[in-house]
Amino acid sequence: MGAQILIVEDNEANCELMRYLLQAFGHTVVAARDGAGGLASAQMLRPDLILCDIQMPGIDGMHLARRIRQIPALTGIVLLAVTALAMVGDREVIMAAGFDGYLSKPVAPETFVQQVQAFLPAALHGSRSDTRRTTPVSPQPPRYRGTILVVDDRPENLQLARSLFGRSGYLVRTGSGVRAALDDLSRILPDVILSDVVMSDGSGYDLIRRVKSDQRLGRIAFVFVTSTLTAESERRRGLALGAARFIFRPIEPQELLAAVNGCLRERL
Repeated sequence: MGAQILIVEDNEANCELMRYLLQAFGHTVVAARDGAGGLASAQMLRPDLILCDIQMPGIDGMHLARRIRQIPALTGIVLLAVTALAMVGDREVIMAAGFDGYLSKPVAPETFVQQVQAFLPAALHGSRSDTRRTTPVSPQPPRYRGTILVVDDRPENLQLARSLFGRSGYLVRTGSGVRAALDDLSRILPDVILSDVVMSDGSGYDLIRRVKSDQRLGRIAFVFVTSTLTAESERRRGLALGAARFIFRPIEPQELLAAVNGCLRERL
């Protein structure tokens, strides 16, 4: 049957990873990007469970939990913190704010849904038929599509890519920046490079110039995905450098997967 779950999370990549994993098990997921939006969504939807980040601008997770617990109409909603806090006493503070439990960041794709469902009644767990239909767990592994190198200096973005592409038939390699990507490219030849543009050790534009100027690497399909450089002039710049796609975040995971699949088909 599945539950209705509200995610309150200001980090786009974390939100999309949790959404993807929960929807794969048949849950209905709604997201809010800040505490004010989370409070409004909770009052409108009255979900079965709320997953809430702690550190958010404006109304933070602690404040949001206290506000929710003061509203009689929201009594009974399961409230879980999703946090990277790890100091002594953090658990007690989180629970005192009104949370029923907490999950640690970064979330582990292999166990995340089971951890969430442990706080739900059995009737609201994702059904076996839903799981077989919508998740990559099946009697046969997904067909191998190719190798993808994902380049990003944010660990949560790399984690989302591993989950999305790894479960869709790709061998996923990751690089935490331009230098790591070039080191990997000296040893392997991926079918697709999916790269952020702005990274701590250089630009994705520098990376694509190196790739396209190398005879061995030049035919690799190159895709940019960014949440910072979202002007059309940046898209034109990336495409002029040889990118097959220049994608703006936020984007639904399945749309990103479809874009990468399309790049591979165009190479055939």
